[in-house]
Amino acid sequence: MDTFPPFTLHPSPLILHLETGTAVCSVALSQGEQLLSLRENKDRKSHAQLLAVFIDDILREQQLTVAGLDAVAVSEGPGSYTGLRVGVSTAKGLCFGAQKPLIAVSSLQSLAALAINKQLLPAPDALIAPMIDARRMEVYTAVFNAQGEQTVPTEAKIIDENSFDAVLNQHPVLFIGDGANKCRETITHPNAHFALLTASAEGMIQPALHKFHLQQLENVAYFEPFYLKDFVAIPSRKNLLNKG
Repeated sequence: MDTFPPFTLHPSPLILHLETGTAVCSVALSQGEQLLSLRENKDRKSHAQLLAVFIDDILREQQLTVAGLDAVAVSEGPGSYTGLRVGVSTAKGLCFGAQKPLIAVSSLQSLAALAINKQLLPAPDALIAPMIDARRMEVYTAVFNAQGEQTVPTEAKIIDENSFDAVLNQHPVLFIGDGANKCRETITHPNAHFALLTASAEGMIQPALHKFHLQQLENVAYFEPFYLKDFVAIPSRKNLLNKG
């Protein structure tokens, strides 16, 4: 994976985090593990209008420029096709312009890290199943342990009453994310726990820092989001009526 030379490995790097994979538009600035500033909005379709504004607000507040950062981290997906495109194109532009390394963080991993940091796990052996809303009863999901390590691969999963039984029979499972709420009435196993926790750039801090120290950086020119599924355009109802 390529980065721009020279790359200095600071112990407490300044990293700008962009989370745009869901309805939430979120930007955070961290130094090491410390959150310095956070801006976010949960209105859908606000990413293109607000992302640059949030970045500018945070940098002005901290009296920084992009040149003063050590890296830029972006949510790589899975999630909203449009939101991911906005976040990744913005992150790549910042990195190109200021010659900064790019870090990609799984949208699901950052949700799991956020739950761990907020101490939401119902038991020491609990697992975490972040869910990003797809269509109808489908979610993008994976399973993580209490240390933030992924134990079940990422997948697009259609939820029914037997979903996650294999892990629910062995462990308490905390379901989080904007896809979890619609599953409350379907997943009724006694080991199933739900928390109202949505995506935030704050959850990217520790995964991004870990990748920074390991120098697991992306090729800025060729990096693309992880969509998981192909984009499907929904025809406008207005156009369909006109064809009739």
